[in-house]
Amino acid sequence: MIRLYHVALSPFCRKVRLCLAEKKLEVELIEERYWERDPDFLRRNPAGKVPILRIDNQFYSESTAICEYLEERFPETRLIPQDIEERFEMRRIVNWFDDKFHNEVTSNLLYERVNRKLTQSGYPVSANVKAGSKAIKYHLDYMAWLLERRRWLAGEAMTLADFTAAAHLSSLDYISDVDWNRHEIVKDWYATIKSRPAFRSLLADHQSGFPPPAHYADLDF
Repeated sequence: MIRLYHVALSPFCRKVRLCLAEKKLEVELIEERYWERDPDFLRRNPAGKVPILRIDNQFYSESTAICEYLEERFPETRLIPQDIEERFEMRRIVNWFDDKFHNEVTSNLLYERVNRKLTQSGYPVSANVKAGSKAIKYHLDYMAWLLERRRWLAGEAMTLADFTAAAHLSSLDYISDVDWNRHEIVKDWYATIKSRPAFRSLLADHQSGFPPPAHYADLDF
């Protein structure tokens, strides 16, 4: 039995969920209110973060490390290139979204609009929301630049880089914070990812108090 302790709209949890689903691995999803700092949760991961993967009574943390572990243990449906140069570019793009995009966009939009309410930590800081709304335009432009030069974000094959980007964007799309009309090529890329069977559980997510927009689960937007 594989278990994933997660938060529905967390892009880091979503990235792991996409990898599990793409590899056709059955998983039990367990919602984890990490902000409550439950002792059992902290024993599973002293860092106090999700996602946490449990396989064979072993616990694994950190989303990228989990995805690389899954790739090595379940190599069917490869998401990490075998070529060293392609693998470097994939890891660069993964880090771009989990670090730069996360700090400049996700934390300023999703965390301000949703996480503050969930964790009862106050109201959104308008300056942060404004900064996130400005920054996402730059990132969408960069994605368009990449996709004009290659089929997928990191090269000619779909990789963990695409799932990482899609995980962040899908979380933001849930709260209508992505302008899909800014670049048709980015919209087409997301529509292709969104239509994969691995994406179905994400499109079925519903966060209490935050109903998704009508287009969220629509494969044709």
